Amino acid sequence: MVTGPVIRPRRLRATPALRRLISETRVHPADLVLPMFVREGASEPQPIGSMPGVVQHSLDSLRAALVEAAEAGIGGVMLFGVPSTRDAIGSGATDPDGILNVATRLAAAEVGDALVVQTDLCLDEFTDHGHCGVLAADGSVDNDATLERYAQMAIVQAESGSQLLGLSGMMDGQTAVVRAALDASGHSGTAVLAYSAKYATALYGPFRDAVESALVGDRRTYQLDPANRREGVREAELDIDEGADIVMVKPASLYLDVLSDVAAMSPVPVWAYQVSGEYSMIEAAAAQGWIDRERAVLESLVAIRRAGADVVLSYWAVEAARWLARR
Repeated sequence: MVTGPVIRPRRLRATPALRRLISETRVHPADLVLPMFVREGASEPQPIGSMPGVVQHSLDSLRAALVEAAEAGIGGVMLFGVPSTRDAIGSGATDPDGILNVATRLAAAEVGDALVVQTDLCLDEFTDHGHCGVLAADGSVDNDATLERYAQMAIVQAESGSQLLGLSGMMDGQTAVVRAALDASGHSGTAVLAYSAKYATALYGPFRDAVESALVGDRRTYQLDPANRREGVREAELDIDEGADIVMVKPASLYLDVLSDVAAMSPVPVWAYQVSGEYSMIEAAAAQGWIDRERAVLESLVAIRRAGADVVLSYWAVEAARWLARR
């Protein structure tokens, strides 16, 4: 008689109910945030060619999409503006009637009680050179001059109704400056999400289509080198010391080691951004029939949560929420 193994891990994989019961990592709709693009002057949604299924919204279509997101039960939305005109200092970013601030007021009025309305605090969508800050005479990004613009943006975004400011510019000291500006202007209740470990990745390509970026060159002087793991943790530590309420790792899927490291040390929530290139790669493979789209999307979200993200920004947020609701 052959004696079988005493320890049989397969017992706990035997049925869907068992697998569900012992699952170590779960994704809930409330763990998801939907990034949304709003185009100034648009009369209808404009498809983004490199991001199938994602659009630049008009104000009317934004309103409908916000209601849809709230009904799906996701946690929030992150708004990005696509202005019709741009200049060297990104004037549209601090114009109360600029597209991002108009969209923020609309979102706060429409779904502010159901969703956390969040705004991207960066200049790249608004500058005619496409960089995330103000340029010095030699063409480099002037860190401290940019911080002055960020402080102004923070106040306007808070006054427009943003509940959480997403500091994505990767300027040194930006969290401290924005926190001080908010507190001094009577917005001490407005939270700050620091994009702490934001890497200079190839995966941002479709996003630049989405915001019609004017960038020539790259952002390697301020975004992190993809080869550096410890530097991501150091940046998160600095932002936490400067008063960040939440810290971010971006991108997600190719940086799960950094995400895990930051999650292990952070006393504040840790979020991750599943960026445009991550979205487009899965969409492209699924369109070819090479992978199961729904399984691949949900597995990617589980992986990011498993690595330590408390919340994931994902272009699939609403669709994934519906899938999760029926499971």
